[in-house]
Amino acid sequence: MLATPPLQPLSFRAVAIRAVFYILALAALTQAAFVIDARRAGGPDFSEVSFTEITQALVLLASSLLMLYARQRQKVFPTAALLLWGLFFASFIRENDLWLDTYVFDGAWQVLATLTALPVLILTLRRRHQFLKEFHRLADTLGFGLFAGGFLVTYLFSRLYGRGELWHALMGEHYLRVVKDAAEEMTELTGYALMLFGCIEIVLLARRLQRRAALEPSTT
Repeated sequence: MLATPPLQPLSFRAVAIRAVFYILALAALTQAAFVIDARRAGGPDFSEVSFTEITQALVLLASSLLMLYARQRQKVFPTAALLLWGLFFASFIRENDLWLDTYVFDGAWQVLATLTALPVLILTLRRRHQFLKEFHRLADTLGFGLFAGGFLVTYLFSRLYGRGELWHALMGEHYLRVVKDAAEEMTELTGYALMLFGCIEIVLLARRLQRRAALEPSTT
């Protein structure tokens, strides 16, 4: 299936429809965080039990389920989907560190995240040639672009943007921890959402490739 010629690029109409959907989804998430967390009775709350934090975990879970579906049912990008599943599910575990450390045992999230990520990395290395073939097909797609943007926002920019030194410098003696938390968590949620959109696009791309393969005459 990976050897088939490249698909025709998405039409402007298709991209526009996707763009509207993703813009509305991001707007809805932002507005919900504003109403539920920022305007919460008793003061803003962006803690582990906030809407923003819980939504981050749900978005990661949705992304991991999409990649599990892509690997187990579509089988177009099995190695790449496995690697992405490992990333998302390990991140999902990390987002639930408070609950795992409290109700399982201290350090539980590190153990579970390692048990998730390590086998995935080993299997990807063993199938690296297959992974590179799949990566070649994915690298210039809308799905990969959205994923890459979300990855940089979440795992790089949000960490730098959420540094306490930056917010101490900006607010000085008027420093409020909740402002820093809000900026960091909202940025992180945006990155997770972009990666979810990337997963949706990867699943849609795999479906297009499956349909194209089904229409091609057999070469055997």
